[in-house]
Amino acid sequence: MSFSDTAIAAAPSSPPAVMAPSVTVSAPIAPEARFRSEMGQISRHSAVFFLGTLFTAAAGYFFKIYVARVLGAGALGVYALGMTLVGFFGLFNGLGLPQTAARFVAAYSATGQFDRLRAFFQHALLWLAVANVTLAAAMVLAGPWLARTVYRSADLAGYLHLFAGLLVLSGFSTFLGQVLAGYKDIALRTVITNFISSPLNIIFGVLLLAAGAGLRGYVWAQILSGAVVLVLLAAATWKLTPSAARHFSGKARKVEAEVLWFSAAVFGVSLLEFLLAQADKIMLGIFLDVRQVGIYAVAGALVGFVPVALQSVNQIFSPTIADLHARGERQLLARLFQTLTKWIVGLTLPLALVMIVDSRPLMRLFGPGFEAGWIVLILGTLGQLINAGVGSVGYLLLMSGNQRRLIRVQAIMAVFVMVATGALARPFGIAGVALAAALTNAIANYLNLREVRAALRISPYNRTYLRLLLPAAASAAALLGVRLLTIGFHPEWVAIAAGLVLAYAAFCGLALLIGLDDDDRMIVTAIRRRLLGAVRRT
Repeated sequence: MSFSDTAIAAAPSSPPAVMAPSVTVSAPIAPEARFRSEMGQISRHSAVFFLGTLFTAAAGYFFKIYVARVLGAGALGVYALGMTLVGFFGLFNGLGLPQTAARFVAAYSATGQFDRLRAFFQHALLWLAVANVTLAAAMVLAGPWLARTVYRSADLAGYLHLFAGLLVLSGFSTFLGQVLAGYKDIALRTVITNFISSPLNIIFGVLLLAAGAGLRGYVWAQILSGAVVLVLLAAATWKLTPSAARHFSGKARKVEAEVLWFSAAVFGVSLLEFLLAQADKIMLGIFLDVRQVGIYAVAGALVGFVPVALQSVNQIFSPTIADLHARGERQLLARLFQTLTKWIVGLTLPLALVMIVDSRPLMRLFGPGFEAGWIVLILGTLGQLINAGVGSVGYLLLMSGNQRRLIRVQAIMAVFVMVATGALARPFGIAGVALAAALTNAIANYLNLREVRAALRISPYNRTYLRLLLPAAASAAALLGVRLLTIGFHPEWVAIAAGLVLAYAAFCGLALLIGLDDDDRMIVTAIRRRLLGAVRRT
């Protein structure tokens, strides 16, 4: 699971400094009405993020094919190594503040504590400015040594000043994006970071690559699009911030100790998450050549599309977990967890089958030299399928105040992934690294699931999951049929697209007939009504 782009719950610490607003006691709401209300909110916000992610994925996929064919595996390997440095230094330039903003901006604005909100912005922006400038300079100065000594890539040193620019832009953009999450405007953030950012990046990238700028032009395209996104996020933040919190004159109020503690706790979680997410690429850079890193990075980008349904649900389900747990509504939480996980599995299975069955042609789309990454695509997809299959277990621990259990699992798995990757990289190359990453994903999610059962006494599974077996078999049969019938067919992307459409059609069609329980039918009915309402309005 990933903690980026979402709010993080409170760490266990000192008594809260945020004063809760007065609560008006109202008549209890029927369980069915509560379930419908929570599911409706989750589906609406998840749908916006899901559409934005799909748009970015579709546009980015074809752009990556173009970039791979223009730059080749070697240049993409240099880029992947550079981004590991951006990710590493980015751990420290954020200081845990982005996720802290998602929590405390929401709390301060909801309770009208605008002086505290203003103080938080004053200190956070100052800390970010100092940290970003310092770390960007450190990256430029220390980067050449890391490039030559650790990664054994002298070419990387010539691009470090550009990656330092990306570091600064991403630091402020991530913070402002989480501020918008604190204001509960996920839709606006998605428009800026997906529907605007992706086209700009593609336009700048195509123009610069077509002009012969090479890898330098590719990085500059991201800098230019990142600068535009930063301006738009800043404008949106300014507009949503109450006027009483906009004035930064006078002596700044001190930031509460709770804010500092929470930032420190989030920083620890982020550090462990970085090790889990980037250990494979770091070890590849140490043990293998940049060409292998480039092939692995392309396959990894495809694998990143697999858990899109889980990521979409996590955007809004994570604060819902905190809300329901605080209210003691464990039965409703368990019901939502089971229903959402089953839908995540259903929406993920056909895509995962396509990634596995069409792994070779998918990688060939990037160029003949990338076909060797097919095994990485299969192993990575299997790991992400397990990730989707257990649902939002990490967020259940984090948002229910059981983050110590989560940190313990992450610490264990951080050691495991480093040892496993180091042991498998030399004898098996990128396949060994992919296997280590998949095993890490599978074991971490299993341990998180055990912790959820122990701490919350809930599980994502019930007997209705058996109803997914026949739709899954039909989806696999449809996909294999298309694959056999289109052997040798060109262009290959047409056959892949046809397989994807038929796989989802077979799965969804049969699932609608035999795979739905009462809660699922409630969701389908709500979706149908929304779609019909949207059609009538247009």
